[in-house]
Amino acid sequence: MKNSSSKVPSDAEIDALPYRPCVGLMILNPQNRVFAGQRNDSSFDAWQMPQGGIDPGETPRTAALRELGEETGITGANVEILRESGDWLAYDLPRELVPKLWKGRYRGQKQRWFALRFMAPDSAINIATEEPEFIRWTWMAPGALVERIVPFKRDIYARIFDEFHDLLGG
Repeated sequence: MKNSSSKVPSDAEIDALPYRPCVGLMILNPQNRVFAGQRNDSSFDAWQMPQGGIDPGETPRTAALRELGEETGITGANVEILRESGDWLAYDLPRELVPKLWKGRYRGQKQRWFALRFMAPDSAINIATEEPEFIRWTWMAPGALVERIVPFKRDIYARIFDEFHDLLGG
């Protein structure tokens, strides 16, 4: 969803923009490792958990299960939803990215996170979806993923892992 506009809006214009409503998925395997995918649209080693926008009329839970299938090929039958985050967590995009993403309509994203337990063999994961988001995936320790996420999302990831720490064996 890139925009060809190269004009960076003023700080006041960016601050007036809303956040894009979104869901995020912390998928845990039996060893409490987290699903991480390497983004296919980045020129550097950017890894993240699955996430995506909430469509009009969709609940966060419905969006989470839809995004799960769209990004990982995992069906709802292969996971158990363990918990939903207590609050929406927001992050701002770097200023130079605002005009390039989502047609410049959002300053960043506000996310509702879901912790899911993956209850199938790894062969049930298929990132070669209709519109692939990732070029490869792995199970990763939460701390390692915080180090490998793009810098502007590190705080959100640390907050998610803190909120769900008891599910991570902590």
